[in-house]
This record gives sequence, structure tokens and C-alpha cells, in this order.
Amino acid sequence: MADEPLVLGIETSCDETGVGIVRGTTLLADAVASSVNDHARFGGVVPEIASRAHLEAMVPTIQRALDTAGVKASDLDGIAVTAGPGLAGALLVGVSAAKAYAWALDKPLYGVNHLASHICVDQLEHGRLPSPTMALLVSGGHSSLLLSEDITTDVRPLGATIDDAAGEAFDKVARVLGLGFPGGPVVDRTAREGDPKAIAFPRGLTGPKDPEYDFSFSGLKTAVARWVEAKRRAGEEVPIADVAASFQEAVTDVLTRKAVKACKDNGVDHLMIGGGVAANSRLREMAQQRCDRAGIRLRVPRPGLCTDNGAMVAALGSEMVWRDRAPSSLDLSADSSLPVTEVHVPHTDFHGQAYQALTGQQR
Repeated sequence: MADEPLVLGIETSCDETGVGIVRGTTLLADAVASSVNDHARFGGVVPEIASRAHLEAMVPTIQRALDTAGVKASDLDGIAVTAGPGLAGALLVGVSAAKAYAWALDKPLYGVNHLASHICVDQLEHGRLPSPTMALLVSGGHSSLLLSEDITTDVRPLGATIDDAAGEAFDKVARVLGLGFPGGPVVDRTAREGDPKAIAFPRGLTGPKDPEYDFSFSGLKTAVARWVEAKRRAGEEVPIADVAASFQEAVTDVLTRKAVKACKDNGVDHLMIGGGVAANSRLREMAQQRCDRAGIRLRVPRPGLCTDNGAMVAALGSEMVWRDRAPSSLDLSADSSLPVTEVHVPHTDFHGQAYQALTGQQR
């Protein structure tokens, strides 16, 4: 095996079939097949549709990644796959594919955590993560503050959303405003034409007795919906851009305020922001301003690496190989609620005949 491990990563936690190939911290291929258009008419991701889309896209997307990277499957040093958290059915497709390839190619398998992968992807742009690293992860399913000493073994949650995640709130507000799905990109674009100070929407969990690192966006979402409803009931025109800008300002204000505070409180001089909402232009701008004032170095991957992708899984898998972490076994299963503290699923023995059939050895 070369000094820089060559790893293929598979991501199927939601509606993106992502396959990435990484050599060390160098990205060679990032192939994505999205089923977002299939979900748009439902206003959100439909798990069954997502699972079927992954089944159809898996083999062609893997082949496209291999072709783009200019490598053969036999050249790989390992195969990594998102084992959780995520949609159970969608995860199962990716895990099953990864196990099949690992078994057929006789390559080590690494079942890794989706959230830890979102942190590790930053290595593909800004080099290896400092220790410790503070990470703010914001997406459709997660809003978390995480402290990592070692991205392969040690990720500690400091705070998380107690209700809606930030990305989920973006989707719901976009639906209220009639902007379509997914909500994050369209709200961001619309907000650029509005006044972020036009409406004083609430900032959840920012009181003196509230949990200092947790988030809550359900109340904000409800406040936006009631404000819009009141305008329409009164027969007044709803200033869509102002609502979008004011809502976005409330979300990014809370996210960046708490992230910078967590860095200061824990003596960490780096902040990494990841997840789909990290592509939001206002979040990036506000985070940079506040980090500059606090003397904190901000690390944010380019937007294409913030959303779900196989590159982030390959990045974490490559780090696992480079640090000689134990691979997972072929009885790896998907875990829709895999805690972030479990960065990867370690090796466990099979039982009875299944173990003997797959390994040719007695237990």
C-alpha cells in the first residue's frame, strides 16, 4: 500500500448517491447522483423514493468515480461507507453495496459516521485538521457543535438542536413563502434582495438561563409562518425577500454566536463549519466576521463539499487507513441513529456458520 491511501467512499444517508475517491487528502473524484427532483413535488425527501434511486444509481456512480479518478477498483486500499445516521433504507443500500465491493475485491471496509465525515471533508481543501477542532455542523437533519481531538476516534458533542435542524427550518420557511424545495439555496438567493433588519424574528435559546450550546429553530419557523399568515389575512402583500432575509439573519446569528462562544469557552482557535447549510452565503459571511473579531481561524469547505457527498466519506476512510484504525467486519449494518461519538463501527465477529462461510475459519 502506498504512503497515501487510496480510498473509495459511498454516501447514501438521504437523497444523494455520492461516491468519492481520495488519495490521502487529495480528492480525485466526487461523483453525485441526486434524486432531489423526485422529491420536490412532495416538499421533502420521501424515504422509499430515495432508497430506490440509490439502487439505480449506485453501480453507474461508482464506475463514473473510478473513471474520473483514473484508477481501477483493484487499486483501492479500502472502501468506506456511511453507516449512520440517516434514513434507514437509504443507508442500507450504501452499506450493502460497500460490503459487496469490499468482499469481491478483498479490501478492508470502514463503516463511518456521517457527521464525522462532514468534519473530515475539510482536509481535502485546507489540510489535516488541527487538534482540537471545533465544528459547527448544520444541515437538514442536524445542527450540532462538536469538539474533536482526533477525527478518527474522538468526537464530543457540546450542543445540538432540541427540535428542528437549521436546514429543516429553511425548507419549511421556503414552503410557507412558496419558494420551492430544497429551501436552503432558494431562501439564500431570495434573501439577497431583502432587508435582514426588516422583521425582528426571535432567536431561540439565547436567554441567560438557556443551554449555551444547544439550538432551537421550531419557534422561529412558527414565528415566520404566523407573521406571513397575519399579513395575508389582512389582505396585505407579503414582502418575500424581507421575510427570507430576516429569517436567514436570525438563523445565522444564533449559529455563529454560539459557535464562536464555544471556541472561546474551550480555548479552541479554529472553527470548522460543515453540512449543507454551510453553503449559505450569509452564514459564511457572518462567521468570517465574528471569527476575525475573536481571533479564530475559520475553515469552511467550498459549497460543493458541504452538501452530502462521497468525498467526505472517502476522506474519513482515508484517515482511518492512514492512522491504521481497525476496519469494520462484513456484518456491518446501518444505524439510522448512530451517535456522533461512534466515529466508525469497529470489527465484530460473525456468528456460527455465517462467520465460517465468509472467512473460511472456525470461530
